[in-house]
Amino acid sequence: MSRAALLVLADGRFPAGGHAHSGGAEAAVTAGRITDAASLEAFCQGRLHTAGLVAAALAAAAAGGCDPLVLDEAADARTPVPALRTTARRLGRQMMRAARATWPSAALDALAAARPRGAHQPVVLGLAARSAGLAPLDAAYAAAYENLSGPATAAVRLLSLDPFEATAVLARLAAPLDQVAEQAAAAARRIPAEGIGALPAASAPLLDITAEQHAAWPVRLFAS
Repeated sequence: MSRAALLVLADGRFPAGGHAHSGGAEAAVTAGRITDAASLEAFCQGRLHTAGLVAAALAAAAAGGCDPLVLDEAADARTPVPALRTTARRLGRQMMRAARATWPSAALDALAAARPRGAHQPVVLGLAARSAGLAPLDAAYAAAYENLSGPATAAVRLLSLDPFEATAVLARLAAPLDQVAEQAAAAARRIPAEGIGALPAASAPLLDITAEQHAAWPVRLFAS
């Protein structure tokens, strides 16, 4: 295992398409729920413990060797609205392209063949981590961090927020991120004994509602 691979996977410049997505921040900014660093931090905290936890657990399970097709179905069940399912698969398709070019593996090839229109992004991310020789906890960290860094980066563009303030938000959320990554990896370890239901199914109804609304906007800066 090379822990340095985690830096590559979690780097915002990894060509997996995340830069085009705001993680719900664009809709939250438009609705007035994100206006400054403090409200951005509250938004990210909520996202981390809901969508972030679910994504981290799916990624950890994939990195741990769980059947990615079973995990893809589990991700569908935990993503109730069409807009977010479409986004997750679109991002998964782009992540797959980047991962296969960076860490080629038979497992990635098999999932790409089985899901030509894209598997859910956290599942692909976890399989990429496994192909890179990373541990399930590493995959959980990458997925959880992405759920924070996406909205934080988007807020800089949407609000002209000071990037130093946005980075400070991410730093202040380091301890909660540790907690979520550990919780996600622990859930993934329970799958052999408890089945796929061991994975968390935390929900964020407001993110779901605004994702559907955002998808219908005729003009938007971010794809989601």
